[in-house]
Formats: sequence, C-alpha cells, structure tokens
Amino acid sequence: MNAELLAEVQAWIADDPDQRTAAELKALLAAGDEVTLKKYFSGFLQFGTAGLRGPIGPGPSCMNRAVVGRTAAGIAAYMKARGMNRVVIGRDARYGSEDFTQESAEIFAGAGFEVFVLPRPLPTPVLAFATAELKCDVGVMVTASHNPPQDNGYKVYVGPSADGVDYAASQIINPTDGFIAKEIAAIKSLATQPRGAKWTVLGEEVISEYIRRTALLANKPGELKVVYTAMHGVGTETLQRVFNHAGFATLILVDEQCEPDPDFPTVAFPNPEEPGAIDLALQKARDFGADLVIANDPDADRCAAAVNDPKTGWRMLRGDELGVIFGEWIARTKPEGTFGNSIVSSSALRKIAANYKIDFQEVLTGFKWLAKIKNLAYGYEEAIGYAVDSKTVNDKDGISAAIFLAQIASELKAQGLTLLDLLDEVWERDGFHGTEQISIRVADMARITQLLAQLRENPPSEIAGYQVSSIDDLAAPKDGLPPTDGLRIWLDGGIRIIIRPSGTEAKLKCYIEVITKNAESAQILLDQLRSPLKDFLS
Repeated sequence: MNAELLAEVQAWIADDPDQRTAAELKALLAAGDEVTLKKYFSGFLQFGTAGLRGPIGPGPSCMNRAVVGRTAAGIAAYMKARGMNRVVIGRDARYGSEDFTQESAEIFAGAGFEVFVLPRPLPTPVLAFATAELKCDVGVMVTASHNPPQDNGYKVYVGPSADGVDYAASQIINPTDGFIAKEIAAIKSLATQPRGAKWTVLGEEVISEYIRRTALLANKPGELKVVYTAMHGVGTETLQRVFNHAGFATLILVDEQCEPDPDFPTVAFPNPEEPGAIDLALQKARDFGADLVIANDPDADRCAAAVNDPKTGWRMLRGDELGVIFGEWIARTKPEGTFGNSIVSSSALRKIAANYKIDFQEVLTGFKWLAKIKNLAYGYEEAIGYAVDSKTVNDKDGISAAIFLAQIASELKAQGLTLLDLLDEVWERDGFHGTEQISIRVADMARITQLLAQLRENPPSEIAGYQVSSIDDLAAPKDGLPPTDGLRIWLDGGIRIIIRPSGTEAKLKCYIEVITKNAESAQILLDQLRSPLKDFLS
C-alpha cells in the first residue's frame, strides 16, 4: 500500500472520536483495500456556501463525527476571531444527525460558547427562525435536505450581528464560507480540541412562536381539503400545528410518508420534484376528492404542490408556476420591499414586478443570495424554494409557503376560481412562460468541469435548429452579478438556456425558458429542444 496513504489513514484513525468509523478503516487496512481507502481519503469534504454535504462513511471525504467535529472547531475559531459566542443547533432525522448534533454541541461548548440545541428533529426553517429569535451569532442545521438516504450535511447560518446588517439570520455566502474553510483546514487534530458538556436544550417556546407567526399568513382559512406528504421527513408535526393554529381543516396525511424515516422507503429520491415521488399523494387526492396536494422535502424548507388540472387531471405545479402564483398574489397587496428570484428561475416575476411597479432584483442560484436582498418582500427559486414571509424566516421556508398557498387556494375557491385560473390571468397579460429543467447525472464531478470547458472553447452556433444569438459566460458576468460557474445561452425567438453544475449533487443542470402565446405552443417548443439538449450535454 502507498506509504503516504497508509500514514494518513493511521493518523486519521488515531484522531477519530467514533470507534465505529475507526473500526471500518482498520478493517480496510487489514484487507489491503487501497481502492476504497483512496475513495475515503480523496480530500477533506469541501466546505462551501451550502456548508457540508456528502455520503455518510469514514475518512475525510465523507460525513462522520471526525469531519463534523473538525468543521465545528473551524466554525468556533471563525467565531472567536470575531467576538461571537452564541450558537444554536438543529437537526433532521437522517442517519447520523443525532451524533453530529452531539459532536457539534461538545465542540462549541468546549470553545466556551453559549450553546442551544433544538429539542428534537425539526424543519430547517425552525432552526433559521431560532437563530434570529435567540439572537445567535451562528445557527447550524444538520441535514442533507432532499439528497439520497446515504447522505447527510451541515448547513450554516449567520445572524445579523455577524456582519452588522439589518436582515434576519441567513445562510452564509462568499467570502464567509472561505474564511470558515480556512479555519477548518487549520485544525490538525480533533483530539486536542476542548470539549464541553453544558448546553441548553430548548423547550417549546421558540417552536410555538414560529408556529404562531407563520400561521398569521392565513387570516381567512376556508373549507379546503388538503392532502399532505412530508416525504418521510420532519415536516408533519410542525405543518399540522401551523394549519391547526390558523383554523384550517385537519390535513389528509399520506400515512406511508408522514413519519420520519431515514431510509425513505417509498421514493427513489426524497425530492417532490422527482418523477413518482408524490404518486401516493396524488392517489390520496383522488380518493378523497381533495382540493390541493402539498408536499415538503425531508427538511421542509421546500414546498411543492399539485392541482387537479381539468385538461390533464392531477399534476404537479412546476416550481416557476408556484413562484408566479405567490408573486402575483403578493403583488396585488402592494407590498413594501423588493421582489427577487434566481437567474435560473422564470423571467415572469420580473414582469409581474414591473406591472405592479415593485422593485425587482435578480440574483445567483441559491437562496442565500435572495436572503441578502434588502427589505425582501418576496423571493423564490425554481427549485421549489419560496420566501413568502422573510421577516419570520429569511430563507426558503416550505412550512410558510404551504400555509400561504392554502390561504390563496381558499380565497380563490370562495370566488369560484382555482390556482390555475390565477395563473391564466398572468399568462394572458404577460405571455405564457414555459420552463423546464434537464438534469444529467455524472459519476465524476470532473466530467462537469470538462463539459463546461468544452462549451467555452467551442461554443455552439445553433441548438435544435435554432441559431445562437448570444452567450453569457457567468464566470465573467457583465450584468453586475458575482461570478459563478455556468453559461447563459440565448437562441433566436427569445429562448433562454442556462447550464450550470448542481451545488449539492453530481449533476449538470440545464434550465430552459420559452415565452409563447399559450401552453400548447410552449410545449411544442420545449419538446423540440429537450432531446437535442440532452445529446448536446452528454
């Protein structure tokens, strides 16, 4: 075995606080399994603006107590250098979440901080709310959101005191992630880090306050039959309490998916956007004659919905469709503040804002950027993330989106209308905006880098028979946005295509928008583009 790898593995084993992962590495050493060890020791799990996310396993390239402990120690060093001393930790119900919460609490307590821990697995929005409500400098959420069952992660929020601005707690962005990553890299041994045993396990007060404030989004609850699925995640209890507090009828639960289960047994991927993920919910809706289906992802920071379309039957609303529904409804109330969406989302919200004379701002992909818009009245990203109440949670919040959507549907039903009727009003005024996302999974992230490099070196002149009119390299933006990896391609006829790597999974993502007179003509155009684009990016 390579001597350098052998020394690295032995040093990691000696420093590993978890005997289980240490034993796994010892067994691999004894078996001489250099291939597997190289996979586990292919560099420290990268810390970025999404924090950490990766498969559970031993060694520096996976999620485990040793990696989480070093990450917590790096965050603690970052905090100490800036005079911060209050941190709150939340968790979902994935494998490892309890252990990673305990590891983090011990490290933060050992650093001399005032540490708060949420009392049980809860949605990510509750942690984001608690960070601001408790005036904490940092919030940590142990979650991998909608990633596959074998993954876990570590999401980091900073409070207002971190940079002195007047927004509530929000996810870290550059350069904060770089500063923390540098501190993590400086941690050479976890065994030398002091550990503490004193922290405060929070009671129900902060959770009840989140529920009270979120329920205020529904001030006219109606008689609405709502089917709900938590996708085997942690959303059910909190969402039920919000709906009950607001006065809605009891939710119709998808029993097979309502309790937390880290194996996610009924879905291939625990993401409402994935094909088949909400099939059980749709069947429940048919059985009960429901008005609306609502789905959260496992940590309940995203919200999806399905409606009974008179043309097709029950179907999912695209993320952009739901984004337009929220935007149009909020715009009609003459909100104070700015609307915003990510660059890969539909351009329809910009038109809605212009129609109602509301300030609008476009930002990079990722809700962390939307959260930095001053006085955000409403923000969304097409990946079913919505901030309809940024004063309560300055991040995407699947719980508040769910109750607000139910309120909108209730008021429309009282008028003899539906969510689709509201959408049709927007399309009639602004043109039909057809959007679609194509995801191409790869085994190696290096393949994505290679594909993007090839596109930059040899840009296409046409795609699917449509001439390329211009290409924007998002790594060198000309519209004032920070640089990011990706390309924005414009085709004749106003077709927009954005290609970028996923921030959380080994995927290359392609976002298409076409603007036509109606849904039928948009679908024809999208059908023409889909296969050629897949071939083009493969």
